[in-house]
Amino acid sequence: LLLNRSVCNSPILLRLCRLLARMKFASHLNAHITPEWRKQYVRYEYLKEMLYLAQEQAPPTDTTDEEALRRYYMKFDQKFFTQCEQELNKINMFFSEKLAEAERKAANLQAELQLAKHRRTDEGIQSLGSRRPRRGSTFQSTFIVSDRRQKVLAQHARKVSDLKLAFSEFYLSLILLQNYQSLNFTGFRKILKKHDKIFENETGNSFRVSKVESAPFYTNKKIDNLIHECEETYITELEDGNRTRAMKRLRVPPLVDKDSPRTTFFVGFYSGMTCILIAAILIIVYLTRNHHTENWTSYLTIYRGMFLIIFLIGLLGINTYGWRKYGVNHVLIFELDPRDHVSYHELLETAFLLGTIWCVSVVVFLFSPLLGIPRYLSPLVLFIFIVFFLFNPIHAFKYKARFWLLRYLYRIVTTPYYPVSFPDFWLADQFNSLATALMDFEFTFCFYIFELDWFGQHSDQDTGVCGSYSYGVRVIVAMLPAWWRFAQCLRRYHGTKRFHPHFVNAGKYSTSFLTVSLGAAVSLYHENHGVNSNGLLTCWFLSMVFSTCYTLSWDIKMDWGVLNCDTPENPLLREEIVYPFKGFYYFAMVEDLVLRFAWTINFANVVGGYMNSTVLSTLLACLEVFRRFIWNFFRLENEHLNNCGEFRATRDISIAPLEEDHQMLLCNMMDTPDLLFRKRTPNYGVINYSEETKLLLTIDEDDDDE
Repeated sequence: LLLNRSVCNSPILLRLCRLLARMKFASHLNAHITPEWRKQYVRYEYLKEMLYLAQEQAPPTDTTDEEALRRYYMKFDQKFFTQCEQELNKINMFFSEKLAEAERKAANLQAELQLAKHRRTDEGIQSLGSRRPRRGSTFQSTFIVSDRRQKVLAQHARKVSDLKLAFSEFYLSLILLQNYQSLNFTGFRKILKKHDKIFENETGNSFRVSKVESAPFYTNKKIDNLIHECEETYITELEDGNRTRAMKRLRVPPLVDKDSPRTTFFVGFYSGMTCILIAAILIIVYLTRNHHTENWTSYLTIYRGMFLIIFLIGLLGINTYGWRKYGVNHVLIFELDPRDHVSYHELLETAFLLGTIWCVSVVVFLFSPLLGIPRYLSPLVLFIFIVFFLFNPIHAFKYKARFWLLRYLYRIVTTPYYPVSFPDFWLADQFNSLATALMDFEFTFCFYIFELDWFGQHSDQDTGVCGSYSYGVRVIVAMLPAWWRFAQCLRRYHGTKRFHPHFVNAGKYSTSFLTVSLGAAVSLYHENHGVNSNGLLTCWFLSMVFSTCYTLSWDIKMDWGVLNCDTPENPLLREEIVYPFKGFYYFAMVEDLVLRFAWTINFANVVGGYMNSTVLSTLLACLEVFRRFIWNFFRLENEHLNNCGEFRATRDISIAPLEEDHQMLLCNMMDTPDLLFRKRTPNYGVINYSEETKLLLTIDEDDDDE
């Protein structure tokens, strides 16, 4: 009723009408669209804005004659339906391209399936008949034949597994295209029905019958046939006729993350427990600050590393929520299973659960003399529990997420031997912000192996070995994250032969080797002589300034792709942005500048000794993790926008082997700046539709003469 023109005759009611309408189909459309195809959907919000502005700017009925009103609405209808037809042509064109791509993919998969079936038979016959048994060696010949048969069967099993994955991803892409059909038709039906309701005529219905219902994207049913053929092929050829098992594997994940009541409850419960326990810990530490005669800094170091890991997991949960909310397809970018991956609810639940356990361990540590428990026992049990929780091989508690983490950790450690993908260097970048945590883990091992007197009376005595750079291991651990990224950049350079960006990026990480080495030299000189060396301090300061300027410029210009001067709509940003608040981008640039130079506080403390170095390094480590949290938003956004140019919404699983020269060509194409940073139209999410609509609705004197 509120959308009727006779009722919405005042500005206040018109705004109320818009607010109520936006809570309906528009929110449903935004929640269910495929992020990479965002610009290819019907511009429902834009068309709706046209209708509201036309209604708002219509001449008053009490002072305007009927002929003038009729000409006004006729001109508006001409502009409105011209825009609708443009939207329709855009959707038809995109649907035809994606359908042709799907048909080619279906033919390729069918060919690969038949090839795999024939190859299994041929290789099996050749392997069994390729070697004749010799006299006196029956057992040896039988063993060789059996071994070759096992190899053939193993190769075929891997081939079938790859085919299953390829078919499941292809099936998902078909469902997304089918959903594209449905949402666009519903969008046209809704907006044309709204047109007829506002202007009280049937022109919208006539356009829907004559144009939309006969459009190829709506009438073409090939996508339904492809879905049916994919299901039948998967059931009969890959699952031996087991329909239940096949459809479980082909299950399409929900397009919108649904809140689980159980997960929501435990997130609230664990977060409340964590906040209460942290407040209790701070109060206890303050009240007992004069009673800590033992070396408490060692235990602070041990607990700090575990806290930083938990802190990062919680912030990644917020990252995931932001990516999901604003359409950044992190599932595709991180090469996750779209049917079974960790949601932001589960990341937050894990972080708060581990946070609660961490707090309980600290409370037990503080009251260990009263409980009759050795102080060293509580942090040790917590460390073992967290390691087992995150890396245990049990097929439970999100096993696939842990396997994903272990797989990419292995690829990071063995970087020079594997091609580098986005998850590889993204995870290695996270470790660069966790350098303090890695050194804390090294300290934990050293403390429990060398410093702790397990059975003596002075178990808390500090020998000063583990916190020093004197025995060399600490320097190596501090350099490890930078070395991983350095090796990854060289691996990319070796594969592409492109000096920029890979070799230049490797130079950025090489500066960390110099800063860590000079920092260790400053620390060792102070330990041995009791004073600081002015020469070493100067070299350390200059190297840190150079390294920080290098990394800061790379963060903003290369990783985020901002600071472009030719973007008048988004000053100093980029032509297309995902997040609707431009201030967030400017805040992130200032925040990155400030936190990149936060090391100057530590440098001043080294020179002047104003506060405990362990406490200060703890605060700076938390700030660095927070900086990485902000960095993640824009790094994924930049990667997502580069992928959006390809309209790739699912993983393209390649079955046939890729030749080395072809792989080199693809790497060169992906690294070409003209392809990655080509001009794009402004993002639909931040277009000011009102100004554009007012321009379309402007009726000048020349139009009146016509």
